[in-house]
Amino acid sequence: MNEAHQRLVEVIKLIETHYGRDMITPNLHLSLHLCECAHDFGPLYAFWYFSFERVNSMLVGSLLETDEFSLDEMRRYLLYLQDIRQSPITGQEPFPGEMLRPSTENIVLSDDMLDRMVEYYNATYEMYNFRKPFGEGPEGSIVINVKMNKFGRCRIGSEIFGSSMSSRHVNSSFILAKFVTSDGEVDCYPGQIQYFFKHTINLQNQSAEHFLAYVRWYQHVASSDVRYYFSSDDEHETCTVKLWRSKFYHESRDCIILVHHILGQFIPVKYKISDRRNAVEYLAINPINRKYHIK
Repeated sequence: MNEAHQRLVEVIKLIETHYGRDMITPNLHLSLHLCECAHDFGPLYAFWYFSFERVNSMLVGSLLETDEFSLDEMRRYLLYLQDIRQSPITGQEPFPGEMLRPSTENIVLSDDMLDRMVEYYNATYEMYNFRKPFGEGPEGSIVINVKMNKFGRCRIGSEIFGSSMSSRHVNSSFILAKFVTSDGEVDCYPGQIQYFFKHTINLQNQSAEHFLAYVRWYQHVASSDVRYYFSSDDEHETCTVKLWRSKFYHESRDCIILVHHILGQFIPVKYKISDRRNAVEYLAINPINRKYHIK
C-alpha cells in the first residue's frame, strides 16, 4: 500500500510539472490521503470515502480563491451541513455491494417477525406510524408488507459476508456492529448473521426497498475483569481480543440491522477460565479488521 501511495505521489508531481498547479484538482489532493485512511479505517468500502466531498460543489469555488468566505456562502454551507448531519439512514440507501445466493423469494413473515419489523420501521421513520395487517395502530398507519426476500450472503465492496442460512459460509457470518446502550454509551457488539433480507414498504405511494440483516447478538459479560481478560497492564482501550458469553440474547427488534451498519468480521474462539471450583466457557472475539460502517 505504501508503494502504491508513493507512485501516486509521483504521478501527481508529474501532472503538476507538465500541466501546472491549476490541474491539481481537489480529488487529486484527496487521493493522497487514501493510504492513511486505509490504515486508519480499514478497507475503503467500509466507510464513506470522504464525506466532506458532498459539500465540495458549494465550497470548492471559494477554497480555490484567495478571498475569504462571504457571509452568504457561510450561511448556505452551515444549513447544508446541518441537513447532512441530521439526515437519518434508513436501509434503503444504496451500498457498494449486492445480496447473493442462496436465496428464497416471497417468504411470509412470522407474527413475531412482523412485530419486530413494525418496531424497526417506527424507530427508523419517526414521521410515520406503521402496523402489521389487522394489527392495532394510530389512524393512517402504514401497513407493512408481510413478505420478504431472504439471502444467504451479501457482498459489501470486495468482501462477502455469510450467514447461518448457508452452511458453506458460516465462518464469515460472525460480525461486529455498534449500539447505543441504555446508559448512553456506545459499545461494539459481536453477533452471528442468521440471514440477509430485502423488505419493501410503501412510503408516499412509492416503494422503498430496504437492505437488512437478521443477527443474533452474543450476551455481554458483566465483569470487566473477564471481558478484558487479555488486556495488559489494565489498558482496556488497547485490548483487541475480548471475552463474551457464548449464549445469544433473546430475539428482539435489535436483531434487525442495516447492512450499512456492519463494521466487519471476527473470528470466534471458545476459551475457558478455570478456578478451583469450576471452569466457565466464554467466546473470545478476535476482530479481523477494524472498519467503519457505511453512513
